[in-house]
Amino acid sequence: MTIALTNAQTRFLRGQAHGLKAILQVGGKGVSQTLVDEVAGALEHHELIKVKIASDDREAREALAMELARRTDAALVQRIGHVAILYRPSVERRQIVLPRA
Repeated sequence: MTIALTNAQTRFLRGQAHGLKAILQVGGKGVSQTLVDEVAGALEHHELIKVKIASDDREAREALAMELARRTDAALVQRIGHVAILYRPSVERRQIVLPRA
């Protein structure tokens, strides 16, 4: 189940992610279970992360970002170039309070 975000929430999260650095990188092997586990752990700890996708094909980058979001139950906030922004609220400690819809 992916998270549905309103336009205002997406704008807010893009602003929050502006200063972040990419903390994970998807390589040529694509989305493996190990990568999914790492992204899930990073999302639980940070809630909002940037992931760098190393692929030359635009459609392949979009597909990898969508698959990663789907497999981690996260929202794909934005994808620009080789960087995707993912958001998933933490189960134990929420740090980011989204604006109302």
